[in-house]
Amino acid sequence: MHETTHLLRDLVALPSINPMGRPLSGPDIYEHRVTAYLENFFHSLGVPCQRQPVAPLRDNILAWTDAAEAPATVIFEAHQDTVPTDNMTIDPFAAHIENGRLYGRGACDIKGGMAAMLAAFARLVRDQPKGAARVLMICTVDEEFTFLGVQRLVQFGLPSLVPALRGGTPNLLGAIVAEPTQLHIVNSHKGAVRWDLTTTGRSCHSSRPEQGINAIYRMAAVLPYLERYAEELRVSRNDPRLGPPTLSVGRIDGGTSVNTVPDQCRIEIDRRLLPGEKASSALEHLHDYLRRHIDPTLAFSFSTPWLSAPPLSASGSDELVARLGAAIASVIGRHQVDAVPYGTDAAPLAASGIPAVVFGPGDIAHAHTCDEWVPLEEVEQASDILYRLACGR
Repeated sequence: MHETTHLLRDLVALPSINPMGRPLSGPDIYEHRVTAYLENFFHSLGVPCQRQPVAPLRDNILAWTDAAEAPATVIFEAHQDTVPTDNMTIDPFAAHIENGRLYGRGACDIKGGMAAMLAAFARLVRDQPKGAARVLMICTVDEEFTFLGVQRLVQFGLPSLVPALRGGTPNLLGAIVAEPTQLHIVNSHKGAVRWDLTTTGRSCHSSRPEQGINAIYRMAAVLPYLERYAEELRVSRNDPRLGPPTLSVGRIDGGTSVNTVPDQCRIEIDRRLLPGEKASSALEHLHDYLRRHIDPTLAFSFSTPWLSAPPLSASGSDELVARLGAAIASVIGRHQVDAVPYGTDAAPLAASGIPAVVFGPGDIAHAHTCDEWVPLEEVEQASDILYRLACGR
């Protein structure tokens, strides 16, 4: 069995579910099992590694190759968490292999990419190829929900965590962020801001509903305007690579019991940002729109955003794209550069001054699905590509 497949089977068998804001609990929740596995893996290679606490049972972990004379530094970054396993039709942690595919939660997003990076990292440590770049491997937490791990990482800065970088990072080529891109390079994607909109009312016993004010009915009055705004936003402009900005309502919650008129109803809103858009401006624009169109007596409020992730611009990553493209072409004969609508850890890294692109095995269409899978051949190819990139081949 190839090392990448062995690593991938181990990683998929270790639950690392992100509760995504839901009140989930139990042994499968959070990333701590994967973090412990990674720590043991890095120790077995004899390389330095460092944990960065982010939240209870949730640590980023970093490791780096000992290459004091390296001509450049490159970052491999992958997130440890997966989405929940609701409605899966396969055993999410069996890591079953069939017809060249490995199945399981996280196989595609993004443990296939992580396994490719780990295998390339280990190969560099063992081979010690002359002239190879120093590789910093970073595995973050909470990418699937609020990007808490990468935000904590950039907040403190890499030199505070990696002694080898405290003298500076000359010739920092940039960061390769693992996501399922079918071995294409992604150098631009949308950002996201997420927040709550709440309507308020007055509770009373449901036998006399006229004595209260039903917050769910108030929310029902707001929702058509949100739907109308989302459509107007979608046709307002169009990025030639990323398409339009979007807005979507993803969750709704209200009331305490069937026999009580609810005094509060809450929805969660997802707004996707194009390069050049600011989260604060997006919220302000929607707030003004609602105030202009809905009944002025209808009480609603916006929460402070609980996620604000910037877009990824193609600006500043040209050299990284060229070198990664050459490595891809050397393995599969060609390379392709894309833009995508979803968000990744690459954007916060780029916003902190680190050139970043997205790359990995698998197809995003198979991520988060009821039978999630990744093609093992692509995982192997991705690992070889990353090794060649670090070697400058």
